[in-house]
This record gives sequence, structure tokens and C-alpha cells, in this order.
Amino acid sequence: MMAYILRRVLYAGPILLGVNVLTFALFFLVNSPDDMAYMHLGERHVTPTAVESWKEERGYHLPLFWNGEAAAAAGFTETIFYHKSLGLFAFDFGRSDSGRDIGYDIGQRMGPSLAIAVPVLLVGLAVNITFALVLVFFRATYLDTWGVVLCVALMSVSSLFYIIGGQFLMGKLLRLVPISGYAGGLDGLKFLVLPVVVGVVSGIGAGTRWYRTLFLEELGRDYVRTARAKGLPESVVLGRHVLHNALIPILTGVVVLLPLLFMGSLIIESFFGIPGLGSYTIDAILAQDFAIVRAMVFLGSVLYIVGLVLTDISYTLVDPRVRLG
Repeated sequence: MMAYILRRVLYAGPILLGVNVLTFALFFLVNSPDDMAYMHLGERHVTPTAVESWKEERGYHLPLFWNGEAAAAAGFTETIFYHKSLGLFAFDFGRSDSGRDIGYDIGQRMGPSLAIAVPVLLVGLAVNITFALVLVFFRATYLDTWGVVLCVALMSVSSLFYIIGGQFLMGKLLRLVPISGYAGGLDGLKFLVLPVVVGVVSGIGAGTRWYRTLFLEELGRDYVRTARAKGLPESVVLGRHVLHNALIPILTGVVVLLPLLFMGSLIIESFFGIPGLGSYTIDAILAQDFAIVRAMVFLGSVLYIVGLVLTDISYTLVDPRVRLG
């Protein structure tokens, strides 16, 4: 297993390098360093000298990938890509284009993001799997049919509707929780209830349908027929055998959510005024702060790769027949 983990870590280097190249290329295709300077300095009353000074202070006066005026290896090292990328591989995120310490900001905003994302992931997983098992248990009945219709209806509604509807119903009409805001410690719980409820409810439709399809596929397998032939009740077949054998695809689906678990929900954090990493990223995009954008994209990629490795390892725990080659 150690050889497998080491090989996956070595594979991660080229993947992260490729992600970085694409991030730099796409960002600077849309925004030029002059655009970024004008955005940060203010478009009015900005002199060309001030723009050039801003670019030079932050290293944006250099070429993007290749410096044709430099000799030999300096052609690669005297570029924006080299200066801005090298530190990321040592998790040195540097400073934002506005001068803030990005590593400090990530540390401060990690807590609020996880306070929302972890309950949404765990509660949502439990609710979706439970609903899916109930629909499969009552498959081919009116309950199953109307359950699927309800799931499709829930999937068809925009997430913005859940946010605005939840704020109106629970915050303004019933006055159960604050509409938006955030506080540290136990005082922050009242601000987290509504975002968590919205996050769970908005994911029920898609999640339940996916797990229902997964469980129905398992029902057609030989081990299910064997379990039924032994006279086991349907609830035992579903809860003990089908659910256990579906753990691998369930784990795979959870891995996809790991970067989101760290960065929080972008829209939810922005609407509810949660000072997490999601709102941090959106604010950076709006302000064209490339230093923060590249740091968050890199961090998301690292988390995704780590999640894949952890999932592969967990396969061996769920199913002893799995061998990591």
C-alpha cells in the first residue's frame, strides 16, 4: 500500500502543474495585468506610471510563461508563472494583490466553511440514503412513483429559491433564526441552522435519485437473490447487504464533495454573509485578485487528489477483496 500511496503522490506533481498552467492561462486570457491594476487602483485618475508601478511591485510586469529577453534558464524563471507558482507547491500562498496574507486568511475562514459544509455533507448523506432506501423498499408502488416525482421537482428548483424561500419562511415570517450573519463560538449556531437546512434540502432531489438508482442496480445481483432465497426480510436485505455492497460508489460520490467541504458552498456563504472560503473566493474573483484565485484553485486540486487516495484506501477497508496495485 505504501508503494501505491507514494506513486499517487508522485502522480500529483504533474497534475497540479497542469492545473496551475491552465489556471494562469485562462485567468490572463480574460484579464490583463493592466485590467487588474486599474481594478485595484480605481479606474479614475490613474496614471500610466501608477499602473506600471503596481504591476512591478507585484511581479505582473513580467511575461506570463516565457521571457524571451532573458538568457537560458532565466527565460523560464523570470516569468509570472514561475514567481507565482513555485511557492504554492510548498503551500506558501504569499500575499494577495491587495497585500493580505493569504495563508492567514485561509486559516481564519476555514472554520466558518467547515461549520456549514460538514453538517450539510453528513446530514445530507444520511437523509438522502434513508429516503432512497425507503423508495426502493416501496418500489413499483405509488409511494415510489410520487417520491421520484418529488425528487425531480426538487431538482428542478434553483438553489437561489431555497435560499430566498428559507430566509423568508424561517427568518422573516417565523423569526426562528437570523436571516444572515455570523458569530464565533456557540453564538454562531443560530446563524448556521438556516444555511445547513437550505444546503440539505436543496440536495435531497438529486442525492435521493442517485442513491435510489444505485440501490436498484444492486437488487438485480446474485447475492441479493441468494439472501432472499434464505428467507431474509426485505428490510434486512436492503439495510445489511445492498447498503454494504453499495458503499464503494457511495464513497466515490463523497470524494467529489471533499473540495467543496473545505471551500464551503460558494452561493450559500455569500447569501448568508458567512465569512468562509467560498465567499473569500467569490470576492477575489470579483476583485480580480489573481493571487487568491490561484491559491484557492491549487488548494482545491490538492484536496481532490488527497480525497481520491483516501477513497482508494477506504475501498480496501470496505471490501477486503480489493487490492491496491
